[in-house]
This record gives sequence, structure tokens and C-alpha cells, in this order.
Amino acid sequence: MQPIISVSHLSKTYATGFKALKDINLDIRKGEIFALLGPNGAGKTTLISIICGIVNPSEGSVVADGHDIIKDYRAARSRIGLVPQELTTDAFETVWATVSFSRGLFGKPKNPVHIEKVLRELSLWDKKDSKIITLSGGMKRRVMIAKALSHEPQILFLDEPTAGVDVELRRDMWEVVRSLRDTGVTIILTTHYIEEAEQMADRIGVINQGEIILVEEKAELMRKLGKKQLTLQLQGVLETIPGALEKHGLELSQDGDELTYTYDTQQERTGITTLLRDLNEAGIRFRDLQTKQNSLEEIFVSLVREQRS
Repeated sequence: MQPIISVSHLSKTYATGFKALKDINLDIRKGEIFALLGPNGAGKTTLISIICGIVNPSEGSVVADGHDIIKDYRAARSRIGLVPQELTTDAFETVWATVSFSRGLFGKPKNPVHIEKVLRELSLWDKKDSKIITLSGGMKRRVMIAKALSHEPQILFLDEPTAGVDVELRRDMWEVVRSLRDTGVTIILTTHYIEEAEQMADRIGVINQGEIILVEEKAELMRKLGKKQLTLQLQGVLETIPGALEKHGLELSQDGDELTYTYDTQQERTGITTLLRDLNEAGIRFRDLQTKQNSLEEIFVSLVREQRS
């Protein structure tokens, strides 16, 4: 499938000499939710700003839905919607007015049917005549998405869409984003909430120090890099781990009543089978067991730390 966004050898060097982006190559697939993760200063905002036509690149090219963002700026930009972190609109405008105005900025003719559809899908229809200043934080976030969707883009950038909102509102926003993806809109999400990416993304990209260090299917990333732990709650108490079990790298709890086995997914079948056999031969019995897999956050922190070292 032809990517809906194709970034080729993209670099950005500012007048101060700071290299914000270094030879970025990235393809975004049509209809996916792509999460772009990275620490502060990694280059996420610069990359988004270039794709959206806000910042000029120093080198390289970007094609959005078949249109070069420099050579065919108007067509490329019309395909893209951007939801920034902060709401920048007249606080005394109504929801209907501000969303309709955003559509007009792209030279689109009035289309009240489409505006109504967007507002209804975002649960804003009953607030259409309300002034922005009267809305809750969660509703204002929805207005930002409505403004970005007003001109019917095929690509939607969400820059920290749930920053500062409570857990319930965050989960509501996740549902909104998923429903947009289901209509065929491609979503590119930047977030500091790793849980958000873990819940929503189809693929994960990690950027650090201006370089893409990883792009992977979320499930495959978890499979390859996610460590697992098997914790055995023993029937008795051990003072030390028997020598026959040392090869498994087990950890004994301070109370001596739990053994923890850490392994990767490629070791899962043979490792656990061998461990259970060796436990049986050593006469160690357990009354319960629990498994736990590393979260995406732990994987992300490990990747960034590894690159820095």
C-alpha cells in the first residue's frame, strides 16, 4: 500500500547550528494510528511542524497524500488537520462559528451538513451555540479536534491531545480517536502518556536527539522487547536458591516465599518448561503463580537510555 505520508532524508538545522532533525525517513500508512514517542527536545514538534507546513525543512522531502508539502503546498496542507496542545481561538466565539471559520480558512465552501456531522460525532452538537469560554477542558479539546476536521482532512495530527485532562475524559478522547480512524482518517499521535500509545496505536515510532531510533508494530514491539516475569508463590520458605536452579537466574524474595523468573518472549516455551521441571526435581512446590509483561513505558525508557549510553 502506498504510504499516505512519506518522509525522505528530512533534516532541520536552525540558524544557531542546532540540528533538530537528522536524516529522518518515515512512512505512515493510510488509516492507521501512529504514535510518535520521544522525550522533551527529541524533535517530535519540529517533525510535525514541517509536515504541516509551519516550519521549513533544511534538507529532504515530505509527500502528504501524493502532494509534496513544498511544491504543492496548498493541496498537501488541505489534506492535513492539526490539533495543537493549546486552544487558540476567540473565547467569546460560539462552537459553531469557530469550527465553521476554520473550514473557511482552507477555502472550502460552507457546508453546514458536514459541520453538524463533525459536532455530533464529537458530542458537541448540544454545545454548538455555547461560547468557548463556557466550556469545560474536555469540551475545549473536542472543539480543537472539530476545527481540525472542519475541512475534511485525510490526515490528523494530535499533539498531546489529552494533556492535563482527567482519566475519564482521556478515555473518552481515546474513543473519539478510534472512531475517527474507523472512518478512514489517518491519525498521528504524540503523547507523554505511554498508556495512551499502548491503548491506541497500531504502530509505534520512537524519536530521540533528532533521529528515528525505532518504528515497529506495537504488538511486535511488545513481543520482541517486552520482558516477562513469572512469579511463583512457594508452599514453603527457601533460605537460598539451590545450585541446580542457578542457571535460570531466579530471584528470591526477602521473605523466601517467592521466586521470580525473568525471560523474553523467545524463551517463553522452553524456558518455563525447563524451569518447572527443574523445580520439581529439586523438590520445590508452589501454591500459585503470576505472570507480568513489561509495559510500553518500560520498553521506551530502556530504548532511550540505551541510545544515550
